[in-house]
Amino acid sequence: MSIVTRTGDSGTTGLMYNRRVHKSHARVEAYGTVDELNAALGMARATSTHPFVRESILAIQKDLVLVMGELAAHPGDLDRYRNDGFVIIGPEFAARLDVLVTEIESQGVSYKGWATPGATLDSAALNVSRTACRRAERRVHSLHDADEPPNPEILIFLNRLSDLLWLFARWVETKAE
Repeated sequence: MSIVTRTGDSGTTGLMYNRRVHKSHARVEAYGTVDELNAALGMARATSTHPFVRESILAIQKDLVLVMGELAAHPGDLDRYRNDGFVIIGPEFAARLDVLVTEIESQGVSYKGWATPGATLDSAALNVSRTACRRAERRVHSLHDADEPPNPEILIFLNRLSDLLWLFARWVETKAE
């Protein structure tokens, strides 16, 4: 079977369970932007010289795949999605990020004032990921405007993730000093 299906040639795409929507639909924008975030994190992971950062990012990327899966399911299909064994994002996702935030903050990372991205390749890639995360958070929130309110735990996870990425960038810069 080819990757080329031609089913999207008319400007529509398929959600989970074969629902068709326009490619500009808020739900497609939401999971597509989370996909961009995941790619940016892949770049941050690939450029990082710190095992702690690389390992943490890989775990986060795996969580983002679950976020994308849930976002790709229409709200009317979430029961089926759950019954089929797929994971619904819960508070434990943000809690794992909170543990990392606490660990980084306990190391005395300095973060007074504004930071200008680009001090190191590692921190620059993390800052690109952070801004992609903020955009993803806005896109997921826009599902409210489409009368398809998202799982609030996804918004909490993305908000916490952007904070963590900011801290990771400061941590990397502190290690480079």
